[in-house]
Amino acid sequence: MLSLPSDPELDRLVVEIIGRVADKWTLLLIEILTERGDCRFGELSRACEGISQKMLTQTLRAMERDGLVTRTVYPVVPPKVVYALTDLGLGLSKAFCGVWEWAESNREAILRARAQHAQRQSQQDTPAG
Repeated sequence: MLSLPSDPELDRLVVEIIGRVADKWTLLLIEILTERGDCRFGELSRACEGISQKMLTQTLRAMERDGLVTRTVYPVVPPKVVYALTDLGLGLSKAFCGVWEWAESNREAILRARAQHAQRQSQQDTPAG
C-alpha cells in the first residue's frame, strides 16, 4: 500500500470534521434539511425531536461556520430566518447517505449481534450456583 506523506493541517481538519458530523444533532439536521429543503428555526426544532433550543442554536452556528448551512435573515417583522444546506452540506449529506443504506441492509445482522451480546452479558452476570 502506498504511504503518502502526512499533512498535519489536513489531519486536524479531518478530525474536526469527523467530530462535527459524528455529533448526532448535526447528522439529524443534515437529514432534515436534505429532505425538507429550506427551514425556519422553529421548523427545525420541531423536526429534531429532543434537541434543546440552546443545542439547536449551537449546532446551526457550528454548521454555518463550517460552511454546511447558510442562514438567511429576511428584514420583516417579526424577523424571518431560514436555514439551508450549502453545496458543501449537500455533498456531506450524499456521503452519509451510504451510512443509512449500510444500516438498512445490515439491520437484521446488527440486531442479531446485539441480541447475542445481551445474552452473553446476562449469562456472565448470572451467579453460578
